[in-house]
Amino acid sequence: MVGSVTEPVAESRRMVFLYVAAAAVFATIAARGLTVPLYAHDIGANRFAVGALFSVATLAAAVLSLPSGVLVDRFGARTLLAVSLVITAVSQLAIAFTTNVPLMFVWQVIGGLAAGIQQSAVFSAVTESVSRSRLGRAMGWLTLSMQAGFFLGPSIAGLALRWIDLRTDIAVTTALLVFTIPGAIAVSNTTQHTGRGLSLREPLRALARQPAFVPVTIGLIATTLTWGTIGAFLPVFGREALQLPNSQVGYLLALQAVVNGLSRVPAGRLIDRLPQRWPVVFFGAIGWAIAMVVLGHLTGFAAPAIVLAIGTPFMAAAFVAMGVVFADLSTASTRGVTMGMYGTVLFLGLSLGPLIFGPVVQGYGYAAGFTACAAVSAALVLLMAAMQSGQLRRRTSRAPAGDSETRSPATRRA
Repeated sequence: MVGSVTEPVAESRRMVFLYVAAAAVFATIAARGLTVPLYAHDIGANRFAVGALFSVATLAAAVLSLPSGVLVDRFGARTLLAVSLVITAVSQLAIAFTTNVPLMFVWQVIGGLAAGIQQSAVFSAVTESVSRSRLGRAMGWLTLSMQAGFFLGPSIAGLALRWIDLRTDIAVTTALLVFTIPGAIAVSNTTQHTGRGLSLREPLRALARQPAFVPVTIGLIATTLTWGTIGAFLPVFGREALQLPNSQVGYLLALQAVVNGLSRVPAGRLIDRLPQRWPVVFFGAIGWAIAMVVLGHLTGFAAPAIVLAIGTPFMAAAFVAMGVVFADLSTASTRGVTMGMYGTVLFLGLSLGPLIFGPVVQGYGYAAGFTACAAVSAALVLLMAAMQSGQLRRRTSRAPAGDSETRSPATRRA
């Protein structure tokens, strides 16, 4: 009797530690997302270089997310998470002592590699710890924790700028990683000895064969293009176009993070109850694209804050839905690889946005760049909807009861 009570309590404590660790990691990343672009701008980086600094970090994360998924399956999430946290701390402290833009790119790449490992390790640990019927809520709480980090990071960094300079701020916010230590210790170190060594071929083939994989991947790219572009340019956009002081730019980022976080758990509960998830992705991506277009034409603080507050829940719901679909695509032996693929696509989309639309922003202004990015995202999500609708029609014609929304491993929901 005592054992049956103790085990759920221990599992619950593990999840809390894991959520706190995720919040601390993303607080560090978000603080860096505010201070590094501003610091780079101060030492001579142009708009494109500022966006590229964001992109190289996310590209590095994309490159390592999938291989790190294999390593998670082989060596366990705890080991990979601990290593990545050390790398993050070293890269951030190094940026604080860097005085030229080219060297900042090097340290951003190293920090991005660590972020790729963290993405695979954390998502794999959460997916392993909950039942499939509760994936939506677990992803909601996990991403709420991340968004809490996105709120706390810029808030702390922005507030600190009242008393310290940008370089010192970058160094000081590294201390947030201390709060990851209990989570890194509590994370399960389960390994999957499949006999395939570190091979990617078979897990990727199994993943690609599932009907939901291609549509949800397109939807993820569509959403991350807009999210990555906003994330890369919002600090400098706030300073140049909105004409806000650094502290108010931090508050704007923090406000968006609060709304984002508060939207996650309700979105997860809703997604657990829905028979299909792709409509959430579709309407979420379209709603966020519209907000992005409007944002590019505004000035001041109040109007952009209102637009971000209205548009962000659409984006939040879309990301929760896509995270659940990827988690549902995984099996016990390919959990790390599946979530590594999710991380690869996520970071690739985040990095491509600033790289593709950065020249438009540089040459034609923020309104043109944001509008072009939103248009491409809308086109991609329409393609996703068309593919998913076609698959549903084909499955309906073959089976009178059920479709891809069946909960069995053979027919994952999308």
